[in-house]
Amino acid sequence: MRSLKPTLLDWYIIRKFIGTYFFAISLILAVCVVFDFAEKVDDFMETHAPVRAIIVDYYLNFIPYFGNLFSSLFVFVTVIFITSKMANQSEIIAIFSSGVSFNRLLYPYFISSLAIFLLSVALSNFVIPPANSTRVQFENTYVSRPNYKDQEDVHKQVRPGIFVYIQSYNPNTQTAHKVSLEHFEGKELLSKTRADMVYWDSLAGKWRMTQYYTRHYRPGRPDSLVSGESLDTVLYLLPKDLARTDKDVQTMDLWTLNRYIEEQELQGAADINESYLEKYGRVATPFSTFILTLIGVAVSSRKVRGGMGKNLGFGLGLSFTYILLQRFATMFSLLGGLPPLLAVWIPNFIFAGVAVYIYRRAPK
Repeated sequence: MRSLKPTLLDWYIIRKFIGTYFFAISLILAVCVVFDFAEKVDDFMETHAPVRAIIVDYYLNFIPYFGNLFSSLFVFVTVIFITSKMANQSEIIAIFSSGVSFNRLLYPYFISSLAIFLLSVALSNFVIPPANSTRVQFENTYVSRPNYKDQEDVHKQVRPGIFVYIQSYNPNTQTAHKVSLEHFEGKELLSKTRADMVYWDSLAGKWRMTQYYTRHYRPGRPDSLVSGESLDTVLYLLPKDLARTDKDVQTMDLWTLNRYIEEQELQGAADINESYLEKYGRVATPFSTFILTLIGVAVSSRKVRGGMGKNLGFGLGLSFTYILLQRFATMFSLLGGLPPLLAVWIPNFIFAGVAVYIYRRAPK
């Protein structure tokens, strides 16, 4: 265990790693903020967005979201930059000449990667979701209203044994047409309620049916029928459950996201893969930090003609390839039936193979 205690060399590399990482990520995010502001300044002016809201509600939440989103790629570029610089200054040669093996050289890099990985996972699951909620609310108010689409042929199991069918739902008016509510006990249908229209009464905080009838099925006895013009009812759904956007799962912390997935499983939601991709991606994407760190050190530890520029070009090429693989895997999961857990880990599996190949060719 004595060899695992960080040495002066380890602390030297860790300081360079962490310092360069935060400097690089701050620099890139500053550029992103400038471009984003230039793109949205007209929207801010048209909607009279308060300066305090722009800074506090939007950009202070925009920065951690995008910084964490591409954290592992910033790590990759950082590793290539500092290792190439050390190799060009013959520091890597001096380290190997002193008896330090390549595997031992990796130790401070992986300590730094572990710290960034843990920070990224914590941010993804507990800090950034509430920040995203504030950011998305600001965007919906001052930038662009959410694009809610009419829902058709909605089937949901809202509680065990309780099923709701909605032929069409307009999220803008919060009105549903041709609605049925069925109660089962086991496989036996107990009652069925139908209504021409159901609308959300925002003052009362409940749904109201119009032109409804309820049939109660009683084995061995005649069915009973109740009808009327209007009835307050419970659908075990809120308007927001019928008008969610793609960004909603980004605003949920780990516990809220798990509960939401349980509800989707109960309801048989068709878009449940989006929620699983968000959940699994919050670990799989930060984990790529370790893989990209290994690739970065293995590629950059050799002093070559072209030096840092050549290595950075190679690193940026691999970064774009990784992002492309992520997008392809996500689309295959959403449209092609690829399991979400496999989809988020496929880029890591492929790049892990690349890392092993490059590691074996690295100078030892």
